[in-house]
Amino acid sequence: MDTKEKIWLSSPHMGGAEQDYVNQAFETNWIAPLGPNVNAFEHAIRSQLGDKVHVAALSSGTAAIHLGLELLGVKQGDEVLCQSFTFSASANPIMYLGATPVFVDSEVDTWNMSPELLRKAIENRILEKGLPKAIIAVHLYGMPYKVDEIHAIAKEFNIPVLEDSAEALGSAYMNRPCGAFGDIGVLSFNGNKIITTSGGGALTAKSKALTDKAIFLATQARDDAPHYQHSNVGYNYRLSNVLAGIGRGQMEVLQDRVDSRRSNFEFYKNELASLKEIEFLYETEGCYSNRWLSCVLTPSFEIRERIRLALLEENIESRPLWKPLHMQPVFSEYKKFTDGTSENLFSRGLCLPSGSNLSAEDLKRVSDCIKKVLL
Repeated sequence: MDTKEKIWLSSPHMGGAEQDYVNQAFETNWIAPLGPNVNAFEHAIRSQLGDKVHVAALSSGTAAIHLGLELLGVKQGDEVLCQSFTFSASANPIMYLGATPVFVDSEVDTWNMSPELLRKAIENRILEKGLPKAIIAVHLYGMPYKVDEIHAIAKEFNIPVLEDSAEALGSAYMNRPCGAFGDIGVLSFNGNKIITTSGGGALTAKSKALTDKAIFLATQARDDAPHYQHSNVGYNYRLSNVLAGIGRGQMEVLQDRVDSRRSNFEFYKNELASLKEIEFLYETEGCYSNRWLSCVLTPSFEIRERIRLALLEENIESRPLWKPLHMQPVFSEYKKFTDGTSENLFSRGLCLPSGSNLSAEDLKRVSDCIKKVLL
């Protein structure tokens, strides 16, 4: 039986130069964790985000969140406000530190953290427990959150913001790049992201002292001594020189990848515009999304599932929107400030194939399948 070629949700897309930088690592024997590729990769990220931002390349975005929370002083017993509508990696590091997550629902304009519910959560926690230690706000699917509003509230209550830009490299808010707004910023280079190092991430900060400390902690917190001496607990979180070589090549084609994914979104929008059952998430004023994933909303869970299963039958990968963290079994007992927005989005929403390496024929296969279900 013939099987139709697989269309992936978001697969890696190499640009060509990656192999050259990896070869350099082999030819010079820089296979050890650090080396010229790491330094150059960090420089490339800094060039993208602006010279006021400092960068530490790490083994994953999750590692960056973990270190970021530690740098912000989060300790056992503290509370951290976290966007609920996101992947579990946004909240898992809160648990690593023995702190307690408090989940905040989304608003409909960007699907990101609701400023109104954030304020409500802060005021409630001050009354019941004390001032939360940090806020984790996420640019979901590459769509910037309401930076001005969220950061104004954070400043009013003097709570630092960890800006989770794992999905938002190449996105911007008011012409400023995502990843450069928070007290700490986080990027991910996982295999499905807009660019990849296979596995990897980065921590960003406006303070070089913070990134220096992150690098210190990420390299086992080794003191400056001729022998191995440690006065702090450290981690093995640094990015390898080999993988950083992939990242160097990927940074050279970042804008091409953003352009391709934005083009995917425009294709879906134009092809499916006549279907009353399909809604899209549009950019609000000042927002520029990398469109990491093109997502649609349907009228109901049942229609979403009809589309998802029809795509699956055609060997086309799609995926429901993130299941809110306050609905996840591991987090279900924690405090939450919700109004049903993210639950509604989860029940009706679907991520469509969005890779920058999709062909016109691939995109047409996807849209034709959806039309077949709904027409």
